[in-house]
Amino acid sequence: MQDPNDKYTRETITDVRVWVPGKLFSFTCTRPSGFRFTAGQFARLGVDNTLNLPGEPSIIWRAYSMVSSPYDEHLEFFSIVVPEGAFTSHLSKLKVGDPVYVDKTNFGFLTTARFESGRDLWLLGSGTGLAPFLSILHDPLTWDQFQHIVLVHSARTAEELVYQDMIKGFTQHPELSELIDDVKQRFFYVPVVTREQVNGCLSQRITALLRDGQLQQATGLPLNPQRSRFMICGNPDMVTDIRAVLKGQGYKPARRNSPGEIAVENYW
Repeated sequence: MQDPNDKYTRETITDVRVWVPGKLFSFTCTRPSGFRFTAGQFARLGVDNTLNLPGEPSIIWRAYSMVSSPYDEHLEFFSIVVPEGAFTSHLSKLKVGDPVYVDKTNFGFLTTARFESGRDLWLLGSGTGLAPFLSILHDPLTWDQFQHIVLVHSARTAEELVYQDMIKGFTQHPELSELIDDVKQRFFYVPVVTREQVNGCLSQRITALLRDGQLQQATGLPLNPQRSRFMICGNPDMVTDIRAVLKGQGYKPARRNSPGEIAVENYW
């Protein structure tokens, strides 16, 4: 049910999934009928200040990337629980049937349209920075644009490597399989766990993996400015560090009027 408003609509939570109790969860909500977005973009979500937190407005707003594809009838989001955070202290308590507000405007430039060329798309994410990359992977247009797609997701512990069924399912995705040849040979998933040793996972920070060649070794794909394009999403320090390493290797930011090889999202 939608409230008439110039800036946002009132939507309904339809599902909640707790990945790591007290740390990570995801939820879906109804999608406003006129809400459009490009894979990789984010929305502004609002929750009622039911706890009456001092200094906060009646509706508290934050930015969240869509996990769902532009073609889904619902919206899905992935969130960390911030201890004593004004927004997630409310959001993490929401149940199916509760309201959430969605700004009518879409936001962000972490989209494949940032790149004019390139052969391989590298999606480098940490924590909840995984979210926009799942949306991008759901979009058949991404697979039309790039020959190979690599998803690198870094987490502190193995239990934080979430959405495993969805990630593994990209190679069996019915729509992608019909539209795209050799999906299994074109998609690479590289899990990274930094605070414990886990079989099948790399263990160093993404910056180190870029420097020492482990990402090339894990995928068999070379890295060079002619063929490699990078999207980065995660905490600000991680984004800054990876961008610095890539710039040192000859890659440039992709800007509106200047072709480049690096696209980032900063909405913290």
